[in-house]
Amino acid sequence: MRILLTGVTGQLGWELQRTLMTIGEVIPVGRSVSNPSLQMDLTQVDTIRRIIREIKPDLIINPAAYTAVDKAETEPELAMAINGIAPGAIAEEAKRIGAALIHYSTDYVFDGNKNTAYTEQDETNPQNIYGKTKLAGEQAIAEVGVPHLIFRTSWVYSLRGKNFLLTMLRLAQEREEIRVVDDQIGAPTWSRMIAEATAQILSQAPENISDFLANKGGLYNLTATGQTSWYGFAKAIFELEDRKSDRKLQRLIAIPSKEYPTPASRPAYSLLNTQKLSNNFGLVLPPWERCLDLLLNLNN
Repeated sequence: MRILLTGVTGQLGWELQRTLMTIGEVIPVGRSVSNPSLQMDLTQVDTIRRIIREIKPDLIINPAAYTAVDKAETEPELAMAINGIAPGAIAEEAKRIGAALIHYSTDYVFDGNKNTAYTEQDETNPQNIYGKTKLAGEQAIAEVGVPHLIFRTSWVYSLRGKNFLLTMLRLAQEREEIRVVDDQIGAPTWSRMIAEATAQILSQAPENISDFLANKGGLYNLTATGQTSWYGFAKAIFELEDRKSDRKLQRLIAIPSKEYPTPASRPAYSLLNTQKLSNNFGLVLPPWERCLDLLLNLNN
């Protein structure tokens, strides 16, 4: 299987590039790849179309995204170009060449007003530009009608890129006190678990991936099990992380969202129900605490 993979320098793309090597021939594309013929800028639709037509992959996997949630409020056009318009163009080209598509979305397509986990059938109502652009990307792919999987995930972290885990570890070296929001609920999800779940699903496919996704594709929630707040996530990080000799942190304080205003509004509750993933593919990701423990043990 020839797999065109975007966003290979991102935290999810980096994991996917390594995990998918057992599935097929992975062809990485992006702005930072060394091969000029594979340098694909998602703001340039003509380049997207040209590269896909030249490579003629069997499967396109698109973890690339504009993920600066707060910055998106002042860069809506750029966020829409990458998150909303590019996925539609990718889907169109995939359909043209008979390829399938896997794309990743977010819990931020919801407004957070529920008090039970969101299913794939729940009404969307994003409260920030990032969520609106990611929803636009989902809708663009669905409208094209290409065989596809769209995975909604949440609170993605790793030891690469920019994410909550790395921010907390850095602040613990710089500050004696960290104040963290305790009234936003979700499921922290390690990027490696997302990549491994993707590979396991692909390993279930018969020879023709497009036929497989035409039958079992669609929209799925894909997150670790369990739930916590950002404060609970931070507390677990510091309890599990062993490198305490040079840590400056003395106090971790829980605060309400109103005491930590941000340019972009976040959903107060964005837990995702993963029962559909379990029913159709037999997959259940480990509890978020277990994933965090595994990652931090790898790092120590």
